[in-house]
Amino acid sequence: MLAVRFEKSGTPTEVLQVQDIPKPTPARGEVLVRMIASPINPSDVMYVEGRYGLKPTLPATPGFEGVGIVESSGGGLLGRFRVGKRVAVLGSRTGGWAEYAVASAKQVFPIPDAVPDDQAAAFFVNPATAFLITTKVLAVPRGEWLLQTAAGSQLGRMVILLGKKFGFRTINVVRRREQVAELQKLGADVVLVSDDGPLAEQVRAVTGQPGVRYAMDPVGGTVGTAALEALAQGGTLIVYGALSNAPIQADPRFLITGSKVVRGFWLSDWAQSATILQKLRLMRTVRQLLADGVIRTEVGTTFPLSQITEAVRAATTDGKAGKVLLRIGISGANPTETSR
Repeated sequence: MLAVRFEKSGTPTEVLQVQDIPKPTPARGEVLVRMIASPINPSDVMYVEGRYGLKPTLPATPGFEGVGIVESSGGGLLGRFRVGKRVAVLGSRTGGWAEYAVASAKQVFPIPDAVPDDQAAAFFVNPATAFLITTKVLAVPRGEWLLQTAAGSQLGRMVILLGKKFGFRTINVVRRREQVAELQKLGADVVLVSDDGPLAEQVRAVTGQPGVRYAMDPVGGTVGTAALEALAQGGTLIVYGALSNAPIQADPRFLITGSKVVRGFWLSDWAQSATILQKLRLMRTVRQLLADGVIRTEVGTTFPLSQITEAVRAATTDGKAGKVLLRIGISGANPTETSR
């Protein structure tokens, strides 16, 4: 089969190659998935660069999520039930940027016919992270302000739509001024440009309050530090990414005064500790939010595996329009199977 591989960590456009390698074999409790599509997420890029929480065993294939058809089972009741289904794949053991991938039968979830392949490919990482942080970890009450950085990202746009559904208000921080109108049209309550002055002052001017009690940041560095400084007494900042590859600077006295909290969130940790019932409930919720139009991934350019260098370059370009997708195979799903 063809698979995207890297034999050393480094800049993705330099180290990624398409290779012909043996098709993997599923063990008991696992399934073999013929991949249809997989997105290029920031976590995938960081994994290749060697600065993600999970370190690759080289040579390795990237791709933390995607959509495909289960072709065979390595044994076990759940795996046999999955054969023939179109499924969202989360955390494949062998990597999703390949024609075939092996994953635990507990980590693949049947997708309804109404969900197209491009949405199913990015079905979990961003939607689940946005939903869990806002409604479970922070549990932002109705009417409260939630501050988020990198608001123009696909996940950031989902947070805005979740706010409209669940009744919390969003303060959305962007770098590019042209994103302001885009996010306002989407339903953002407030959009702030980071270059317009100290973020804490901008937040106070908007809310009329000393700060916000709820904030989330995937950037770190000066952006994450500014989000931290915008917290009010008893406020919590959830850090769920490190896009800048720089640390957040925290004055201990600022944290102590008002008992402010900085907390990390990693979907992989949640998935490892969650029960199968909790995962199924989350998947049902995400499916319903998608069906209701509350969350949706805006897909930009799609590329075949053979153009992985061009695909990664497009995915890491500032101002890209939508999620970059690797189109690996044709669906060919049996409608009577995928709807079960």
